[in-house]
Amino acid sequence: MPSVDFRLYLVTDRHQTAGRPLLSVVGRAVRAGVRAVQLRERDLPTRELLSLAADLQREVPEANLFINDRVDLALALVSHGVHLRESSLPTPVVRGMLRPQQLLGRSVHSIDGVEAAECQGADFVVLGPIYDTPSKQEYGPPLGLRVLEHAARTARIPIFAIGGITAARAREVRRAGGFGIAVLSSILSASNVEQSTEELMSAIELAR
Repeated sequence: MPSVDFRLYLVTDRHQTAGRPLLSVVGRAVRAGVRAVQLRERDLPTRELLSLAADLQREVPEANLFINDRVDLALALVSHGVHLRESSLPTPVVRGMLRPQQLLGRSVHSIDGVEAAECQGADFVVLGPIYDTPSKQEYGPPLGLRVLEHAARTARIPIFAIGGITAARAREVRRAGGFGIAVLSSILSASNVEQSTEELMSAIELAR
C-alpha cells in the first residue's frame, strides 16, 4: 500500500479563484510546492468533471490527484486516489474497488469519525473545521486544537486539519500533532499563489 508522502493538501473550488482559471491557479500552486490536489468540483456534470481531471493530470503530472467522491472517475483516470465525504459510500466498499496503489482519504468531523475511518481502512483523514471558516459552517462550530490533539494521540493514520488554515495556524496544527493541512482559499484566493503556497509549506516544515 502506498504511503501518504505529502503534508499540504490543496482542495479545489473554481468559485474561489478570483475569476482566474482553476487549472492555471492549481498549476501555479503545484509548481510552488503542492504535491497533492483534491478535485472537489461537486456541481460539475460527469463529463465536464472527467475532462477537468484529465486536464489536471496532463498539465500537472507531478501532483498526486485525488477525485472527490467519484470512485468511477478515480478508477477511469487511474488517479492517485479518491477522497470520500463522511456520508459517502462505506470505506471498506470503496477500498475493495480501488487498485492497490491508490490511496483512500476521508473527511470527518469528530474524534469518533477519525477512529471509524481508521478502523475501516482509510489511509488518511481530513478533520475539521478546526478553526472558524465560512465554507465549513454547515458542519457546526469549529472543533479547535484540543480535538485535533486528542485525535492525533490515538490515531495511527495521518490527520490533515482543515478550516480557516493560515500559515500561522499551520504551525499550531503541526504542534498539536496534525500530520498536515488541507486548504482551499488560502491558496486559491491568494493574489500571489506562489508566495502563499511557499509560506504554508515553510510553516509546515518549520513546526516539525
